[in-house]
Amino acid sequence: MWFKNIRLYCFTKPFELSAEDLEYKLSQQSFRPCGTHAKYSYGWTSPLGRESDMFTHVVGDYIMICGQREDKIMPASVINEALEEQVSQLEQRQDRKIYRKEKMQLKDDVIATLLPRAFTRTQQIHAYIAVKDNLLIVNTVSASRAEELLNFLRGTIDALPVSLPNVNRAPSDVMTRWLLKQDPDDKFDIDQDCELYNPLDGSNVIRCKSQDLYTDEIQSHLSAGKQVKNLGVTWNGILNCVITDELAIKKIKFEGIITDKSKEREAESMAEQFDQDFAIMTLEFRGFFAALFESFGGLQE
Repeated sequence: MWFKNIRLYCFTKPFELSAEDLEYKLSQQSFRPCGTHAKYSYGWTSPLGRESDMFTHVVGDYIMICGQREDKIMPASVINEALEEQVSQLEQRQDRKIYRKEKMQLKDDVIATLLPRAFTRTQQIHAYIAVKDNLLIVNTVSASRAEELLNFLRGTIDALPVSLPNVNRAPSDVMTRWLLKQDPDDKFDIDQDCELYNPLDGSNVIRCKSQDLYTDEIQSHLSAGKQVKNLGVTWNGILNCVITDELAIKKIKFEGIITDKSKEREAESMAEQFDQDFAIMTLEFRGFFAALFESFGGLQE
């Protein structure tokens, strides 16, 4: 389980719930498929899938969890077609025009009728708690999906004192200076992807992909006042990613030297391989997060 994208959250108070207590609380809110008339369902499932019936997976001071969501899929075209048919029949039967307000009420009835027959789509989102580092790491770049998991976890364990990382130096300012001076922090190297924006006009955006960012063209944009919104970097020669101005981490890719470590010892099962991957990933992420926060002036108290 190698995370590809990350939204980081910091605990404002130490996470003191034991792994055993967390396991019990998650089990009380386990995932159940959508009911007949429910539009979606959310709950906890095993991070290891069918390989385990445990709702937590613990390696050292790290606790992996997994949220699962199931949605009923009802294409708008299907709903509109069924609605128009109902409206047409009602207008003919009652010999009158059906207007917008009544159509909206009919639409709710149509959706309720279609729900039991709708197909479903299931999505999972993994996250892990780094107890000693006071961090919660969610494997997504989507703020809404991350917040959904946080809100459900908060309801499950009664409290979840977390916030987005609050660093002392604005990430956009720091990354703009890196690119302008062509001299990043010694822990990072600038890669070939970036997104620049005009602070006075958010719609004025320039995206560069697989491009030399040390060219005169990029420098002219920066000199004209554009700021870095996203920047591709390499950390420690082993991890490639894109850092956003919100300190979300996208497009994470470990070099083969790291992923090969997890295969040095032949795993006897999927669960054992998961363990090895998880242990190596969390170890590398711990160093990466420490360097990331340090480069942006450290976390505020």
